[in-house]
Amino acid sequence: MSPVLSVSLSQLCSLPGRALCQRVLGPACLRRGYRGDSPTDSGKDLLEIPLPPWQERPDEPLETKRARLLYESRKRGMLENCILLSLFAKENLHRMSEHQLNLYDRLINEPSNDWDIYYWATEAKPTPAEFEHDVMAMLREFAKNKKKEQRLRQPDLEYLFEPPP
Repeated sequence: MSPVLSVSLSQLCSLPGRALCQRVLGPACLRRGYRGDSPTDSGKDLLEIPLPPWQERPDEPLETKRARLLYESRKRGMLENCILLSLFAKENLHRMSEHQLNLYDRLINEPSNDWDIYYWATEAKPTPAEFEHDVMAMLREFAKNKKKEQRLRQPDLEYLFEPPP
């Protein structure tokens, strides 16, 4: 008889979560999971999802590029960058040159890990040479929040219908 069937429902319900998982699913259920930067982590259970390489869009109209970058600044996958980049985009995209828009496009779309962008912007980690440019300097300066603005959520979209200052 299997171990699951040999245990009554009341016995299973009395077990703590970890013991219940091990009893029902076996010891394999506890092997996987995030362990952080443990020095003993073999990394064998990590899944690397390949991303398509970033490609510059030289024929994209400027207004289309600005709209796409605004959208991509708002939809990052991690709240910290959604807030930081959407507020940065609101304040800066309308006055960036085409060259700066291309640099920003590469900055937010080429790195495969959004945490890298956040750490570079907040100066928690050094920025790699290929991303060290005037737009990165603008983002770092913006992240310092020298005006002490309350930045708890993304800006509303109504500003899109107002003329730029």
